[in-house]
Amino acid sequence: MKTRMIRINDEIKKELSIIINTQLKDPRTKSMTSVTKVETTQDLKFCKAHISVIGNEDEKAAVLEGLKNASGFIRKQIASTINLRNTPEFTFLLDDSLEHAIKMSKLIEEANRGIVSEKTEPAE
Repeated sequence: MKTRMIRINDEIKKELSIIINTQLKDPRTKSMTSVTKVETTQDLKFCKAHISVIGNEDEKAAVLEGLKNASGFIRKQIASTINLRNTPEFTFLLDDSLEHAIKMSKLIEEANRGIVSEKTEPAE
């Protein structure tokens, strides 16, 4: 049963990414948007879609609002492409993990540069 839900979540994630990036006409959703994770309930009634948006806070809020407004269209598209008993209602959540990873990578890079420059300075 668990592997079935994993397959369903992966399929919904793939289709959701395609719909968001190619079929939505709302200008609010045109930022760098990607679906990072999808969690569907066992009864297939509800689905939490974690969305990563590259941009400032206003752009993130606009993308979430645009997706919320387009949820009926998205649900209809998912129903037509994936044959499920029930088509879930979507809740879109902001996922900041990608930005956090980029920030941590930059901090590590800066720390490494500091260590290298200390090693290359001449000893007195």
